[in-house]
Amino acid sequence: MSVIADLKKTPLYEYYRENQVKLVDFGGWALPIQFTGIIEEHAAVRNDAGLFDVSHMGEIWVEGSEATSYLNRLMTNNIAAIKENQAQYNAICKENGGTLDDLIVFKLSQESYLVTPNAANTDKVFDWMNQHLGEEEVTIKNDSAEMGLLALQGPKAAVILNKLTSEDLDDIKPYHFKAHATVADIENVLISRTGYTGEDGFELYLDVDKVEELWEKILSVGTEEGLKPCGLGSRDTLRLEAGLSLYGHELSEDISPIEGGIGFAVKIKKSDAFIGQQELKRQRSEGIERCIRGFELVDKGIAREDYPIYSEDGKEIGYVTSGTKSPTLNKSIGLAMVDYPYSQLGTTIYVGVRKKKVAANIIATPFYKR
Repeated sequence: MSVIADLKKTPLYEYYRENQVKLVDFGGWALPIQFTGIIEEHAAVRNDAGLFDVSHMGEIWVEGSEATSYLNRLMTNNIAAIKENQAQYNAICKENGGTLDDLIVFKLSQESYLVTPNAANTDKVFDWMNQHLGEEEVTIKNDSAEMGLLALQGPKAAVILNKLTSEDLDDIKPYHFKAHATVADIENVLISRTGYTGEDGFELYLDVDKVEELWEKILSVGTEEGLKPCGLGSRDTLRLEAGLSLYGHELSEDISPIEGGIGFAVKIKKSDAFIGQQELKRQRSEGIERCIRGFELVDKGIAREDYPIYSEDGKEIGYVTSGTKSPTLNKSIGLAMVDYPYSQLGTTIYVGVRKKKVAANIIATPFYKR
């Protein structure tokens, strides 16, 4: 328990202790792998709804008259193209094209943006943003300790959330949001139609002191819809079925967005030059030597992270970045970084599972689509 006590804590830490929820060290945070079971929680999100504590994620405000142009210098996507109350998936890169983080940018106005980095990267991203702040009229504030985040995901997410808010959720399209909403009598909640599961759903940003109250209210009204609290385990199996790249697996400072499967978020031709643009432009024009691809095992076995990938003639050509037995599809699936000549759909590869080489096929992602 002393090890867990030394970790960073989300606003639900006392709730977990009171309800005897087992916690683990997740990137320095005390978080639950599961509440009732990974398979059960996974199925709840696919069929009904699940509620996730993702308050470890970061929140950085960027405000000022030149906020748009400043962010456009740092992000790979085109910030200038975002409309108010719209969110945009992005990457932030080093000069050599390596990915510092993948994140979402929310535009509240032309002079106000919320940037949401991954938990383990928040301090790194905040420092990077400050290092590359020129003479623009911009202020940057790391508000991560003051904000919490809950994710309500699944086909019944809207039904459940409708019980707690008068906001018209139909007006909030995918990758759009409503700021300053009231949910369960809690004011100033940002309701975003985003998520990481491959299902419809919402992410709710709010004051850190109100997180436990909202968590309990959502669970109480969602019971008859089959809502379940969910942990890190099902979050990972859900995102993998949806073919979503995860930082630290498919993306890193040594893996570019183009190599890592999020090239759609790289806008080489946007008007503002951005950090890493020249290298990413070169990768687009000259091609890449390796890339992330989805695969499905043909023979029995489960591919795990870092297992080697071989060609048919026995050459080592890559490694598994993420792998699992898909609860929805009942198949062993995974994502792998493979040498480009072996990345074409239908290519047979072999995964080194313990002392065996297990056959697999390169297939299209997402593995699951609602």
